Amino acid sequence: MSFNIALSGISAAQKDLNTTANNIANVNTTGFKESRAEFADVYASSIFANSKTTVGGGVATGQVAQQFQQGSLQFTSNSLDMAINGSGFFVTSSEVGSQDHSFTRAGAFKFDANNYIVDSAGNFLQTFPVDKDGNSSSVSLTTAQPVKIPDTAGSPIKTEGVDIQMNLNSGDETLDPAKFNPEDPDTFNESTPVVIYDSLGEPHVLTTYYVRPPNAAHTNESNWVVFYAVDGEQVDVEPTAGEYKVDASGNGDADGTAAAQTDGGWKGAVVSFNDIGAYTGSNPATIKTEALGVGGANVLGPGSDGSQALTLSFNNPTQYASPFEVTELTQDGTTVGRLTNVEVGADGLINASYSNGSTVPLARVALVRFANEQGLSQAGNTSWKASLDSGPALAGEANGGTFGSIRSSALEQSNVDLTTELVDLISAQRNFQANSRTLEVNNTLQQSILQIR
Repeated sequence: MSFNIALSGISAAQKDLNTTANNIANVNTTGFKESRAEFADVYASSIFANSKTTVGGGVATGQVAQQFQQGSLQFTSNSLDMAINGSGFFVTSSEVGSQDHSFTRAGAFKFDANNYIVDSAGNFLQTFPVDKDGNSSSVSLTTAQPVKIPDTAGSPIKTEGVDIQMNLNSGDETLDPAKFNPEDPDTFNESTPVVIYDSLGEPHVLTTYYVRPPNAAHTNESNWVVFYAVDGEQVDVEPTAGEYKVDASGNGDADGTAAAQTDGGWKGAVVSFNDIGAYTGSNPATIKTEALGVGGANVLGPGSDGSQALTLSFNNPTQYASPFEVTELTQDGTTVGRLTNVEVGADGLINASYSNGSTVPLARVALVRFANEQGLSQAGNTSWKASLDSGPALAGEANGGTFGSIRSSALEQSNVDLTTELVDLISAQRNFQANSRTLEVNNTLQQSILQIR
């Protein structure tokens, strides 16, 4: 009997040594959770035995329990590295479309050959689909899917509208708009360029020129004449019928129904301000260019939409006694964008940034939690599987409930305390030695009995 008790003690000490050695070996493993060997005494007696004098039968390993306390965070320069600050788990699958999920705290993710986000073992990170505003449409694991990062951002969109907000200097010298020449800086007061795009995504430069004529005949209003060019070529303002020439005051003919025209044939628009520098309107009221293709300005390349025209809007411009300043200049076209960056927010939203300035929400990282984390079954590669003891995986989003938040460009380090493990190693070694000594004493006693004659 004593032999078996000593053997169970040696076996338990060996299990403790193995568990401690495994913890020490994984002290630098990302997302690793330390284990703890838990033991229980062995006791058995019958109804006829005296329980007060019954000796126990040794020790047995009750469980090697995982300890899921938070590990410290190590910050990196990789935006796809993710760490969970909380009790959630990442979800991965070995194949696209597979519902056989594994769960991990190791967030060292990267791109594979097809631009999917995968872990170091090639498992696909599972995410929830989102709409164009980044809102999740479902938080069920059955709808979770791998996320593929597109290299490009959509098709080109031709520019149709340009908005500008600026201040025109009321102290600028007055010029004759009829003498405007874009190649002569002395014939205009200010100019500002903006890149626009045709239907093929080809960039062009729209330049806006401002000419300040002498004050209008009525003293409570002053005008500026605005001309436009694309890639340095004249682009007229519609309507083109019934144009009138700008006189020395910057006004047109009495009807005031058409665009301003120079001696050189440039047709522009007139913008007006009152005596406190506030914008009062433009002539024509809606400033729209002629078609940019053949039959119009003829400034677009072959194959593009030649009917493309620009609507040019002034967003509450001012005319103050301060330098010319553009405070807002936007246009609604885009070219094909190339992937420049991927970012993951604290709420798990994955955004892709592209060279055309667009930012596209792609998916939201799926997180899960369990009623009993210690009931998870280890699957290797720092991942776990759900079991009857752990309960089913409860899916949700980061920054919600007890799932925790996601820290991008960070990794969760192993939660192993090396100092504690080294002390445990000494303790397990002493325990092993003590049980070995018990075996040795038992052997000596049996030898003594066998030598009795």
